[in-house]
Amino acid sequence: MNDPHPSPSPLLHSISSPSQQQEQEPEPLLLSLDDVIEHYIGKASFPLVQVFIVSCAWIFDAQQSFINVFTDQLPPWHCIHPNDTSCTAISLPCSLPETSWSWDNPKHASMISEWNLQCSTTFIQGLPSSAFFAGCLAGGFILSTLADSCLGRKNMLLLSSLTTSISGIISAASPNIWIYAALRFISGFCWSTVNGNSLVLATEMVNRRWRGEVGAIGYIFFSFGFLSLPLMAYFTRESSWRNLYLFISIPSFCYTILLFFLVPESPRWLFVHGRTKEAIQILTKIGLAKDDTLDSNLMNLNFAAKETCNMGTYSSLKMMWKRKWVFWRLLLLVILGFGCGVAYYGMPLGVGTLGVNIYISISFNAFVEIPAALIIFFLIGKMKRKTSVFVFCMVSAACSVSCVFLKMTSIRTAMEVMAFFSTVMACNVVYIYCMELFPTSVRNTAMSFTSQAVAFGCSVAPMIVVAGRDEELWSYGLFGLIIIVCGLFSLCLPETKGKNISDTLEEQEFAEKQFF
Repeated sequence: MNDPHPSPSPLLHSISSPSQQQEQEPEPLLLSLDDVIEHYIGKASFPLVQVFIVSCAWIFDAQQSFINVFTDQLPPWHCIHPNDTSCTAISLPCSLPETSWSWDNPKHASMISEWNLQCSTTFIQGLPSSAFFAGCLAGGFILSTLADSCLGRKNMLLLSSLTTSISGIISAASPNIWIYAALRFISGFCWSTVNGNSLVLATEMVNRRWRGEVGAIGYIFFSFGFLSLPLMAYFTRESSWRNLYLFISIPSFCYTILLFFLVPESPRWLFVHGRTKEAIQILTKIGLAKDDTLDSNLMNLNFAAKETCNMGTYSSLKMMWKRKWVFWRLLLLVILGFGCGVAYYGMPLGVGTLGVNIYISISFNAFVEIPAALIIFFLIGKMKRKTSVFVFCMVSAACSVSCVFLKMTSIRTAMEVMAFFSTVMACNVVYIYCMELFPTSVRNTAMSFTSQAVAFGCSVAPMIVVAGRDEELWSYGLFGLIIIVCGLFSLCLPETKGKNISDTLEEQEFAEKQFF
């Protein structure tokens, strides 16, 4: 006899509701750490405190880069007897007796006046500044791979910040220009990788949504560091130039302590070096919700590379050399960085020829860095990297060359500010661009080489400025020519806007199918 109320078919029991099906679906296969971060971290969140602390390094970067503009300047002087035509008719008091002229400020306000170098050669007067950038170049080549290989991002930043702050404090006690220049070389050597290293460390903590904005935070801090320097120099203009070194070096030392206790290592770097458990702990600590699938996904990633795990200190250079597309890509960025460095450091140095007070003119150039950084912060997510770099280089070149032909001081000053603004924008995008063009295993090395190219451009700029004191075509005209030629090379690079960043060279080759 048939059961009037048959029991439900077992088949019906096995069919779940759509919501139940969704709950039972397995986690997606995550093939890289970038996939893990994109999947787990909230798109509206990132480790704000850590990012801010790391980005503070840019404040001291700006101060270290431009402090010689004020400590090593030729101070203003005046004739004791205004009617003495033999005194008022010359630009330097070298041939005058000491009783006929005097410095406007105390003698110890500048190292030039304190050590009686006003009649020395241009090489001697500019030696400390050149020594700093020479140290940046040397440090960049020697230290560039340490953050990718044995030390890591955080330890490299700690070591650089500590040694630079100590050498800065010692610089305040320099007995002569030779020891002073040697200490500036040490400062540049130790500080050479800071800006690239801090940018890499900050951006490797966040997902793709916030990469550009986090990079721009460093530029905002650099702007405030640059702007703080003429303010400190102005209010201490009648005290010793040595005090300026103490004012920037002691806070830098305190920053090192803060960095040690509050900032973790880059989880990407830890993962590439096989320290997966530490990477999981840091990812959980800096913003990822605790999820049982996080551990299993990271432990079971199809991670082909661990490229630098068991290789030497300079393994990243070997890996980049073996792949020609990486070498050519880095070469193009080095050319771009050189052009940006020449214009970036040369324009503030040469602005004195426009007839503007040095404190006001440097403040103008420092101030435009703030809107430049804010524009990058709010618009970098919408900006195409390649197109932006090219356009900014062209605008900078046009404005720089116009300074040669325009004669009104106010208009020339406006064009110089616009040229410098465009150069700053180009530099800012180039650093973010570089970070996105290379994988984790060699990213810091690439950033360091790009930074050294900028430093090399900065070291060349003073010579161009000196050559242009009598003929402006050799200063602002040459700045425009260099940046327009270098900017053309940006057209040979691939676009990276909105794309994942890779962790290994193999992973990037697979994603790009070898650009070159």
